[in-house]
Amino acid sequence: MASFDDVENLITQYASPGIRPGLERVSRLLTLLGNPQGKYPALHVVGTNGKGSTCAFLDSVFRAANYKTVLYTSPHLESPGERLTVNGRPLPPERWLASAERAVQAVSKDPILRDDPPSYFELATASAFLLAEEERVEAAVVEAGLGGRLDATNLLTDVVCTAAASVSMDHIEYLGNTLEAIAGEKFAVVRPGAPACYLGDAESLIPLFERFCANVGAIPFVVSRDARVSSVVVTDLGCSFDFFAPGLELKDVKTGMIGQYQVSNAALALSALARLRGRFSRLTDEAALAGMRDARWPGRLEIVSRAPLVVLDGGHNPDGVKKLVESAAKLWGGKKIGLVYGVMRDKEYPLCLEILSGVSENPRPALYATCVPGMERSLSARDTASAAKNLPWRASASAFENPLDAVAAASGENEVVLVCGSLYLIGWLKSHKVF
Repeated sequence: MASFDDVENLITQYASPGIRPGLERVSRLLTLLGNPQGKYPALHVVGTNGKGSTCAFLDSVFRAANYKTVLYTSPHLESPGERLTVNGRPLPPERWLASAERAVQAVSKDPILRDDPPSYFELATASAFLLAEEERVEAAVVEAGLGGRLDATNLLTDVVCTAAASVSMDHIEYLGNTLEAIAGEKFAVVRPGAPACYLGDAESLIPLFERFCANVGAIPFVVSRDARVSSVVVTDLGCSFDFFAPGLELKDVKTGMIGQYQVSNAALALSALARLRGRFSRLTDEAALAGMRDARWPGRLEIVSRAPLVVLDGGHNPDGVKKLVESAAKLWGGKKIGLVYGVMRDKEYPLCLEILSGVSENPRPALYATCVPGMERSLSARDTASAAKNLPWRASASAFENPLDAVAAASGENEVVLVCGSLYLIGWLKSHKVF
């Protein structure tokens, strides 16, 4: 019987190592496979933070409207099967293996691709596009992997709407070392004649977004300017708000995802849906309300225990950590907070730690530094604690090489435990069934 380990081993065997932005390899591969990426209408979601949550909202509303959907996201937390769901459910590893075999056979038979193989992400994306074609889905919600312009997902050919979530500094070695350069890589995916929605949280980027739209004839919509969100209530049980935009007005929208930033992601998703109601007639108000209510996205302010309160958040760059701190401070700022923090060594962890130290003032938070066991990219717990030693914690930072020990220590000494710093850390804990 096939397993996802078999799928990963097969793809890894034929893939070139590392991250390799560019479309030549995967474009050739998809052509050899019959261009499955053009066989269904797709919503393409880009951005630095908030992409996954926005995708989850969109997919949930389409499912509530009784459309057959595929949701493609990355990375996964526990299993590669999470990357592709059909009507909210992962496909069995046997299906993935058969699709991956088609992709690697195409590579092995082509002399050009044999000499310059696609990356892991490119092979996985091609396999996912094949699966979506086989399932004959009515709507595909696709999250870009890295950037957008040179990402494999940018080869989708029937993009009915582009959604750009929050844009901030990350992956500068691939995308550029200015906010404008990074945003340009993401805004470049807008499609001629199709609606394009940008969250608009960085006001300085709005003219750039509109310029990219004008250059290709995309139809721009800026959520912060062109929609209105009011009566916002955020608790640790969920959020509610009223939403008003041309084509869609909803009172008392409820979500099960918590945090102020999820209100923004929800507003972006609703703005995109409002632009699509002419094409998808079953996107009713009732479907929008039901889909927003039922949407879930693991690893983003996800409460996994109530006694004590344990919250998982995969924010790994300064902007993501800032959003975590803003929401956590509003929800639990007066409580004793313990931060279980593990990070990749190539991230801006000194700044992230500084931001985290301000999550509460009375009392100050405590830090339980940890790492992801067996992952070379992970910063050691000792180095993490050392980087944090001069920040205003409630006590000296503790170092735990095993995340289970860090969570246990934090749970015994705090009212709220925030586990954060890396999606890899969240995935490791989930795979060990801690909660």
